[in-house]
Amino acid sequence: MQPMPHQLMGYDRAITMFSPDGRLLQVEYAKKTVRQGSTAIGMTCKDGVLFVTDKRIVDKLIVSDTVEKIWKIDEHIMATASGILSDARVLIDRAQIKAQQHRVTYDSPVDIISIVKDISDLKQICTQSGGLRPFGVSLLVGGVDSNNEPKLFETDPTGIYFQYKATVIGEGETEIEEILYKQYKETLTIEEALKLGINALRKTLDSNFNPDRVDAAYVSTADKKLVKISKNKIISIIKKK
Repeated sequence: MQPMPHQLMGYDRAITMFSPDGRLLQVEYAKKTVRQGSTAIGMTCKDGVLFVTDKRIVDKLIVSDTVEKIWKIDEHIMATASGILSDARVLIDRAQIKAQQHRVTYDSPVDIISIVKDISDLKQICTQSGGLRPFGVSLLVGGVDSNNEPKLFETDPTGIYFQYKATVIGEGETEIEEILYKQYKETLTIEEALKLGINALRKTLDSNFNPDRVDAAYVSTADKKLVKISKNKIISIIKKK
């Protein structure tokens, strides 16, 4: 670990303290936590939105099927995360409650952007309140809105969010981002994007790659419902390569 520059020493003691060059160091540390987290890829396709993630199972005694990396927020919305997954669970629980409250109140499914803004608002509050720490997690939130358009958003520990066509968070971010720049197209089907995502994960994980580590799910524009992709399907794609 590199020694901290003299002018920054002490400015990471509190979340509300700016360094002389205008940085909130605790927030920057939270971003580093995300970059060390397990990889999660999101892609919008012509027929829906897809997530391909690494569950990073490091203990062979763990039952891999019980490890969840993609969560259902509502029928038409899903989320995945990288960083401190216990932090993510709190945000996901909050998003699920908001989605259900919207259905009960308005008798209609919630917009994806409403969920993203609510998550981001809470993250932002934790960057300016004493006694709190930032959420050490980035989330990908994707789904199909009422206008039948696949949407994908990324939120980071600062509380900022962006809409993407395709994106990646976690330890494999640099390598997989390069693959997406070269190979991703908006015209990809969910099936084609799944192959791209699995192959990108395999290149990044190399000898550590294992079908048990892969979690994948999609929401299609046809039925607007979250569908988990089976391990058999993932294995068949791996064998075709």
